[in-house]
Amino acid sequence: MKNIWQSLPKPIFALAPMEDVTDTVFRQIIASFARPDIFYTEFTNCDGLLSKGYETVSLRLRYDKSEHPIIAQLWGIHPEAFKKAAKQIADLGFDGVDINMGCPHRSVVSRCACAALIKDHALAQSIVLATKKGVSGRIPVSIKTRIGYNTIDTEHWISFLLSLDIDALIIHGRTAKEMSAVSAHWDEIGKAVKMRNALRIKTVILGNGDIENAHDAQEKCKTYGLDGAMIGRGVLVNPWCFDRSPKPHRATRSELLFLMKRHTKLFEKTWGSQKNFSILKKFFKVYIRDFKGAQAIRVRAMEAKSFSDIYKLSTHTGCA
Repeated sequence: MKNIWQSLPKPIFALAPMEDVTDTVFRQIIASFARPDIFYTEFTNCDGLLSKGYETVSLRLRYDKSEHPIIAQLWGIHPEAFKKAAKQIADLGFDGVDINMGCPHRSVVSRCACAALIKDHALAQSIVLATKKGVSGRIPVSIKTRIGYNTIDTEHWISFLLSLDIDALIIHGRTAKEMSAVSAHWDEIGKAVKMRNALRIKTVILGNGDIENAHDAQEKCKTYGLDGAMIGRGVLVNPWCFDRSPKPHRATRSELLFLMKRHTKLFEKTWGSQKNFSILKKFFKVYIRDFKGAQAIRVRAMEAKSFSDIYKLSTHTGCA
């Protein structure tokens, strides 16, 4: 098995999976100028991949060769579905499969999935074992999780996950109940690293939560002994957040507007009518910010009803 987690130089920086954000279009845009070491898909439901709705669900797994290495993230509650879905992931050429045990959204935890698995160790273990059987050693298996459900439970929960012989563990430093309402508990992530080291196992550990850029990520890795870090919302504030150069890049107005136009073109080419145009609008605040006149342009962009409206706006604002 080619284990991407072991072969990548450390610290490893990963782009977090985000719903309706980290699709193949956004990943390709980020890959073109300030790429992370590893990409993640949006989280994909195992049952959906095995249902009549496969064609729609599988759009989440579309990727371009420029996005390697890339990890497919799965969620669900049925071990047998994880086994079959994991086999699909390996067959599709992904570099790894990740199990979502961290999303705290009510729509999934009410179904006993994702972060709810923190409360059900037996089911969590069955899912991990089934996923491993599905990939048959062809690609590594990782887990993205939190430090507890209602309360911090790092020692109990993380030690349990480490006992499952997984290849990588990505830890968001908050409980499911905390959502993103408090600062991430990085001391708890550091505690997990110490536990891993005491066990003398090779599981790679990445920290996640409140990281703004590569420099911040490097500092966190150094302070807490991590193998890497994952950035989520930081990329929406600064698309160049993975830039490791000594002097952080400060995007110009023309660069940002050019990226917006490029993103729009790639979105239209990739999805056409398969995805609603309104999904594109959540990216406008990524590109239309921090320059003179940004607010007025953003208002016009949010009022757009079609791809052509955005192209016209680009021309009006001087974006080639």
